[in-house]
Amino acid sequence: MPKITINGVECEFEQGQKILEVANNNSVKVPYYCYHDSLSIPAQCRICLGEVWAPNPRNEGKLEPQMGGKLQPTCSTDAADGMVVYTDNPRAVANQKAVMEYLLINHPLDCPVCDQAGECELQDYSFEYGRGVSRFQESKVKQAKKDLGPNVYIYSDRCIMCTRCVRFTREVAGTAELSIHGRGNKSEIDVFPGVPLDNEISANVIDLCPVGALLDKDFLFAQRVWFLKGTPSIDGITASGDNITIEHNEGKVYRLKPRTNMAINRWWITDEVRYGWKHVHEDRLETPYRRRFGALDECTFAQAYDEAIEGLKKAKGEGTKTLLIVSPMLSCEDAYQLAKLADEIDPGAEFAVGHVPFRGEDKAFPRGAKPGDEGAFVMYAEKAPNARGVRRVLESFNKGVHDFDAAAKKLAAGEFGAAIVTGNYPGEWADQSFADSLDNVFTVLIDTHQRRVMDKADIVLTGATWAEKAGTFENAGNTIQAFEQAVPVSENSKPEAQIAIDMLSLLKGDRFGAVEKTVSRVDEAPGQVPTSVETRTQSTRLYNAADTRREMAQASASLGVFVTEVSMPVTDVQQEPDMEMVEL
Repeated sequence: MPKITINGVECEFEQGQKILEVANNNSVKVPYYCYHDSLSIPAQCRICLGEVWAPNPRNEGKLEPQMGGKLQPTCSTDAADGMVVYTDNPRAVANQKAVMEYLLINHPLDCPVCDQAGECELQDYSFEYGRGVSRFQESKVKQAKKDLGPNVYIYSDRCIMCTRCVRFTREVAGTAELSIHGRGNKSEIDVFPGVPLDNEISANVIDLCPVGALLDKDFLFAQRVWFLKGTPSIDGITASGDNITIEHNEGKVYRLKPRTNMAINRWWITDEVRYGWKHVHEDRLETPYRRRFGALDECTFAQAYDEAIEGLKKAKGEGTKTLLIVSPMLSCEDAYQLAKLADEIDPGAEFAVGHVPFRGEDKAFPRGAKPGDEGAFVMYAEKAPNARGVRRVLESFNKGVHDFDAAAKKLAAGEFGAAIVTGNYPGEWADQSFADSLDNVFTVLIDTHQRRVMDKADIVLTGATWAEKAGTFENAGNTIQAFEQAVPVSENSKPEAQIAIDMLSLLKGDRFGAVEKTVSRVDEAPGQVPTSVETRTQSTRLYNAADTRREMAQASASLGVFVTEVSMPVTDVQQEPDMEMVEL
């Protein structure tokens, strides 16, 4: 392969790659603002300029400076075999200091109140490449804060005109809401009057902005970023399988950010996924219930378990069958443990995949792409993260697996005497006719929010959202991906797999101990006072996602993929000190 040397580091590359791209792929640090792998290259921020030397075929291949030693933009200059590039020599460093000085001339000194502080490339580069003092004495140009659309504010006087956002709306979203208005130091990013920044992936411009110009309305002044902890996760509300990071503090989710995965979501997530987590903390069921004298009464898990097992056994003893409906919002591990439970209670139990919501049509980005195209980012109409994974797990029990509509018809026809029904949807998921079909069926409902079916349930057990547990989802492309638990489970709730494990243990004669087990989760970051969140669980065996996957692989050859083909989250953890450390 051809090779190029950048700042003393020899790097291999493929023909057609730019110098900056090669540097990024080989962890050679070169500063840049306007460049992004997915966008066109304007070469306008000028901080990535470097001195390029290349073999001269007219002079026996000797290394000579290109263009007489003039600095060239590494983001738009093709790498060539034998090149030697310097972005750390005196000329390049002087350019970097000059560029930073120009960028900061009109930039306001509002870092203490800026939401981007702590993850701002202007701050970082000012420290690494800028001057220690400002020589600018004149008045700064002032520009107004503007509302660009439903999700984004722009603080125009912080903008450095990298134009990433403008190129994104034109080249990826294909909607072109943003453009540059004005000239010179009066230039600013804005929308055309009456045309807001409002497309399905609009909030990605917030992630693209290297400074604090484009800000998330939902996150504005909510939390300092250095207090946030990031947990790798997977989109929990659609079939896309988008890789995300759940950023949280003290047991509360504050925002979702995309994780780069070139095979799934590339660099992006939809606004639907980005803001679709609010149900994790809102209007949650706070305790289990049991029906007594026609009304639901609050109770403990132990009481609910006992009555649920008794009711399910009674239905089996009367010669009726049990139906298990596993929501596609649950993980594969949840589905496996629930199926084990239903099969233990009634070997003749039938299984069904819960309601799979659809809304709209599949849509692909960038502009002109179609679903299925290589390199396309797809927004799926299917609004359930794990319909395929749930079906895969249920089918491994060698039983016919119904879809939701077929199961609802069999329920309405009176074919079942008992049902274990799971929800966990962000919104209402069952119509009144399905709820009415449960009138004469002993129903154990596991859900996270109060929904229509709860009015017909005999036992209600409180489940956990995907952010509160670990597991795996299988997306629309049949990729199985693992995710981690981000925040502690809501009070008096348990993961569905844990509920199934508890009931299986009780069926085998195990009893809860007199002393409850306590799980302490310490939520801390450097420079922060640790916060301990205690979750009290009363269980004989605690659920562990990895252990469950190994059990699944041993139980069925068809489930071996949950050991061999699970895509585990990969995150780059880079921590650098704020000041240079010198050994004494």
